[in-house]
Amino acid sequence: MERIDPGKWYALRRLEDDVTAISEPYIQEFYRCNIWHIRGRDRDMLVDSGMGVVSLREWVPLVTERDLIAVASHTHFDHIGCHHEFECRAVHSAEAELLANPTRANTLADPYVTDEIFDALPPEPYCSKCYAVRGAPATRILNDADVIDLGDRTFEVIHTPGHSPGGIALWEKETEILFSGDILYDGPLIEDTYHANADDYLASMERLLTIPARVVHGGHFPSFSGERYRQLISDWLNKKQKQS
Repeated sequence: MERIDPGKWYALRRLEDDVTAISEPYIQEFYRCNIWHIRGRDRDMLVDSGMGVVSLREWVPLVTERDLIAVASHTHFDHIGCHHEFECRAVHSAEAELLANPTRANTLADPYVTDEIFDALPPEPYCSKCYAVRGAPATRILNDADVIDLGDRTFEVIHTPGHSPGGIALWEKETEILFSGDILYDGPLIEDTYHANADDYLASMERLLTIPARVVHGGHFPSFSGERYRQLISDWLNKKQKQS
């Protein structure tokens, strides 16, 4: 399989509200984490950091321009691979131990990380069988209702367990933007990880339905409108109700 030059590994797309989408286009869409960069007055925020197979700091100058807090929506391999590159790292208390001491098993790299998840491979010396996330102990522990302050922008932490115990969403009330992580995106949801919980997932979805989001930036797949957001949640809840 072809290997990609590191300078071509990441793609950037600037959106409204000083949000930039950073992606790894050579990872197949289902496995490709959305990395979100949000500009603030006093510092910036990074929501998730990809697989870590190519350095974000070295190849995406945007993330080094200003003081930055790297937030983990949760600690699966595709979301925290470059967290060790940043001095300020935040994660929910329920997954702080995972961020500090990741393994192939507890980050779900087993069984997902194989050459088959790529359309082209990262540069040498990447090896799928050798892949592992580096430990990145949190410098800030997050809990529900905490606030991440960027100076002129504030994001409320919403604890959304279900997909994983320490999953979070980030809500900016002023702009009505929600960064939803992997609890909800516009694609097939993963509800059966080793530390998933069906009751928690249901409670998180019911809570999210009360948030008047205008735009939602999920952990995977394209962003979507508030109308689509409410439809996705309502359809999911209706399906669960029929199954019960």
